[in-house]
Amino acid sequence: MDRREFLYGLNASLGSIALTAMLSEETTAQDDVVKVAHFPKAKAKHCIFLFMEGGPSHIDTFDPKPKLKELHEKEFQRSGQEQSAMASGKRYYVQTPFEFKQAGESGADITTAWPGLAKVVDDICFYRGLQVTSVNHPAANYHVNTGNRFGGDPAIGSWVNLGLGSENQDLPGFVVLPELSFPQGGPANWNNGFLPTDYQGTAFRPAGSPLLDIRPPQGVTRRQQRRNLDLLAKLNQKHAANHPQHEQLAARMKNYELAFRMQTQVPDLVQIDDETQDTQDRYGIGNPKTDNFGRRCLLARKLVEKGVRFVQVYASSWDSHDYILRAHGAMIERVDQPIAALIQDLKQRGLLDETLIVWMGEFGRTPDNGIRGGGVRYGRDHNPNAMSVWMAGGGVKAGHTIGATDEVGMEAVEVVHPLRDLHVTILRLLGLDDNKLTYFHAGRYKQLSQFGGKVIDQLIA
Repeated sequence: MDRREFLYGLNASLGSIALTAMLSEETTAQDDVVKVAHFPKAKAKHCIFLFMEGGPSHIDTFDPKPKLKELHEKEFQRSGQEQSAMASGKRYYVQTPFEFKQAGESGADITTAWPGLAKVVDDICFYRGLQVTSVNHPAANYHVNTGNRFGGDPAIGSWVNLGLGSENQDLPGFVVLPELSFPQGGPANWNNGFLPTDYQGTAFRPAGSPLLDIRPPQGVTRRQQRRNLDLLAKLNQKHAANHPQHEQLAARMKNYELAFRMQTQVPDLVQIDDETQDTQDRYGIGNPKTDNFGRRCLLARKLVEKGVRFVQVYASSWDSHDYILRAHGAMIERVDQPIAALIQDLKQRGLLDETLIVWMGEFGRTPDNGIRGGGVRYGRDHNPNAMSVWMAGGGVKAGHTIGATDEVGMEAVEVVHPLRDLHVTILRLLGLDDNKLTYFHAGRYKQLSQFGGKVIDQLIA
């Protein structure tokens, strides 16, 4: 047997099986305590991820394209690849129906539809160089949230919790605040993937009780619940000792205990009556257009204030293939005031420096449309080659605009990076190194970026 055959044979030996098991056990033995970040000097300790599902148009929000006024309704020719990816037929350039202005001392470009955000642009870092790889909503959502277009991998919030641990043993480390309908792709957008089950995102219901059975049943005391859980834990521990390979049982036991502790925290946490009327008004609570998103932004602030590591807030319906003035205008009106209030509220409480806010959708939109002479009917298609993202707090380069797209907004041309680099940058801002934040699964160490990425240094102060 030569050296190559000997090494190959080790893969099938009992020694290899034992080594694999030991590595797996070492990786799954995660402590439920605060861990030491790879970069202890990082400012951000929490992240609020504002996900604008549907793909907001950079051309109609934060990336003005005066050239489109000159080209308006002129025919636009796509490349062969773009023709196969988009709808067939003639396409026409479409100018934005929104008016742009420069806001703040930084002179950030922003449409007049964002009066709230215009007041806080000096706290924001706008980035125009991002590119993604999918124009399909579910796949693009999975890509943004997990790094994998096909789903099944851990969400970014799960990775953050793996790396930083929990600051509050009585609350989940990763909380999701969806709208009434889940985003395309469903709960897989915040799944734990191959990480232990207790790292998955906990979705709070947008109406009624945020979690089912959050209060004990009628007539059942906390003491009775505690005794029942102790008995259940004793039986489960006995079973787990005989079946150590069933790691999901350990996660389930942890979740039982977390659910018990959450009964003392969540009911009061989700109440907003303890907030001043001025605070509620600033978030737009009570206004039918802003109440839903405003409540969830306020809850996001309260969650990070209580030590939750990663909070994701969804706002859907950005998929404006037509009537972009009306559709995007309505969406901006829903989210503008609450987002501005969130930034101001965190800043006033001294929490903005340690809280990273990320705003993005799953892709950008095209400078053209299939409608000619349609007036108010103009919309835009999906565009993976150019999009706007912005971040605030948490050590980002506030008051700057980084990167650029071409003169019509079709493609990023300056400080161009793929999505995995943005993921790596978010982790770095939180003090985590993507190359060290790994988990042993299916015979190899895996990471959020799939195969490594590059920090976008221009975004970090």
